[in-house]
Amino acid sequence: MHDIKLIRDDPAAFDEGLKRRGLAPLSAPVLQRDAELRVVLARLQQMQAHRNDASKLIGQAKAKKDEAQAAALMAEVAGLKAEIQKGEEEERRLQAELNDFLATIPNLPAADVPVGADDAANVEIRRWGKKPDLTSTKEHFELGEALGEMDFETAARISGARFVVLKNRLARLERALAQFMLDLHTEQPTENNLEDKLQIGGYTEVSPPYLVRDSAVFGTGQLPKFADDLFRAGDSYWLIPTAEVPLTNLVREQILSEANLPLRFTAYTPCFRAEAGAAGKDTRGMIRMHQFSKVELVSITTPEQSAAEHERMTNCAQEVLKRLGLHHRVIVLSTGDTGFGARKTYDIEVWLPGQGTFREISSCSNCGDFQARRMNARYRPENAKNTRFVHTLNGSGLAVGRTLVGILENYQRADGSVLIPEVLKPYMGGLERIDP
Repeated sequence: MHDIKLIRDDPAAFDEGLKRRGLAPLSAPVLQRDAELRVVLARLQQMQAHRNDASKLIGQAKAKKDEAQAAALMAEVAGLKAEIQKGEEEERRLQAELNDFLATIPNLPAADVPVGADDAANVEIRRWGKKPDLTSTKEHFELGEALGEMDFETAARISGARFVVLKNRLARLERALAQFMLDLHTEQPTENNLEDKLQIGGYTEVSPPYLVRDSAVFGTGQLPKFADDLFRAGDSYWLIPTAEVPLTNLVREQILSEANLPLRFTAYTPCFRAEAGAAGKDTRGMIRMHQFSKVELVSITTPEQSAAEHERMTNCAQEVLKRLGLHHRVIVLSTGDTGFGARKTYDIEVWLPGQGTFREISSCSNCGDFQARRMNARYRPENAKNTRFVHTLNGSGLAVGRTLVGILENYQRADGSVLIPEVLKPYMGGLERIDP
């Protein structure tokens, strides 16, 4: 949600931000609705003041035993009460219309986000590792099916397309990945590295609900715009598309102490997405599923800390890939490719030899105060009377299914076996490779 005061104060800057996203200017219709609302508010204030004055005069008239004047004033007050009620109904209607309109407008991009229409304008900022030297480059679903432990046909009979059944060692590998990620993200930073912006760990593990209300999904920006991408679960409930929704909403309608910020949360959950706009994309394999698992990272911080926290979060997600030995790159998304609620997003893309390309495995986004305004999540600065909206950030740390894909394709061998990365062996009971 946008700050209406900022739009009033500098409509040109608001329109310029939308222009950088490739959108038409919207300050005029916003301010028109705002002006209509302010006229009604001004009229209400006048009527309320008049009613208060008339109420005082009633007492004075009765004290003077002027019953005629008292009766006339009482009739006037009664009329004003009816007019005020009508005015309050109109105020609520106009406020709802303004809020509904603002709720459809995406966040404005940060000043350092590259301008472009789509992903072609994304900018690579760094790479890590090298492509593996492989004699065989099968795709993950070929490997998984040959192992007999990745079953799309049975999943389709049970649930339809874009589902998978993992069995035996691959099921354990998925669980091992999640446990490894959670352990990494929750470990406490070392004492001699507490001031390092790029330190890892320190997240609080949370086991959140998988069903959330309308207000929670609205708070993180998926509603109303992306309802078709979600799975509805009865009246006013939705299956979570990501743990970002319940984790970020942990601070909704609260006033936090600045001394307690930043707050950092992590959770391992299933995620459910309708993939309404993904027809024909990644129809084979585990890249784009209706149900998948993910370890999520969420930070709640002050405006002054959020840029550094964004770098830190991205580093935490990257560290998972580094320890797994997976070649990857980090890109900053262009204005045209940045998500609805984000000011700035880094995507981390893992190299997939079977596909011969990089594929997204994490998106780390700084949402500024956009989500906080929708959730009314604030903090009180130290020694300050007034509150400010927090900044919220979220990122995948990582998408577990896609990480499993990355391991299968990067650690494959010509005989169809798959090596287990060193850091995962303790989670796999010492298993060193998955043989056909």
